Amino acid sequence: MQIIPASFFEESNIKELNKQFETASPYKHIKIDNFLSPEFAETIEGNFPGLDKMSRNYQGLNEHKSEGAGFENFHPAFTELKAALNTPEFYKALSGITGIDNLYSVNDALGMGVHQGSNGSFLDIHIDFNIHYDRNIHRRVNLLIFMNKDWKEEFGGLLELWNKDVSKLEKFYLPSFNRCVIFETSEISYHGYGKITVPEGVHRKSFYGYYYTDLREGAAGYHDTVFKARPEEGLMKKVKTDVKETLKNNIKRIFKKAGIKI
Repeated sequence: MQIIPASFFEESNIKELNKQFETASPYKHIKIDNFLSPEFAETIEGNFPGLDKMSRNYQGLNEHKSEGAGFENFHPAFTELKAALNTPEFYKALSGITGIDNLYSVNDALGMGVHQGSNGSFLDIHIDFNIHYDRNIHRRVNLLIFMNKDWKEEFGGLLELWNKDVSKLEKFYLPSFNRCVIFETSEISYHGYGKITVPEGVHRKSFYGYYYTDLREGAAGYHDTVFKARPEEGLMKKVKTDVKETLKNNIKRIFKKAGIKI
């Protein structure tokens, strides 16, 4: 079964996507609808693993969601998708789109997996960790493939792209079925999604892929995810978030420098 349409890899398409990527705001990104071949996308959506297959469940101040990377427990189509997104051909296309040479992913939970959120799920605005804690490589690109049929704007959960000081929501996208969003991960790539309100049995589902390059000179030093409160969330949420994130990142930097795995 074809996974990614052959037209995606055509040189003319790569050039056009690169042009859109480079000129996007508030930071470099692109939205691609109908990313997977229709038949394969239906297979992924119809066999999306349940919440019981998720290995991590986050329920804290800044996030309420689940994720998993145990592909051995998922439908075989997920392993096929992971493989398709890890070929030299795909790496080359992704580098062409983003202008970032020598991209690659890794075979662990910080490489590829799935996200899922039930009613009430949310993910506050944040930038992602910038250096793989164990492998010491630089995270450069996020790829998200959404698997939500008939998603309505009133459900919430839109992918939000914010400006660099998190004072303004600049762009948002419905997490629609077979929609892929690719963006450069950087010190200003603030994103997240608001709380979802969905009918019984409806979940916000996506497949994620994180891509890396070797460490480069001039890049920011190691940090984990950095959450920020939205402007409308008030002073108390902002203070709690800033204190928590400062403590978390300072501790993780100390552990990493000491070579302690967490």
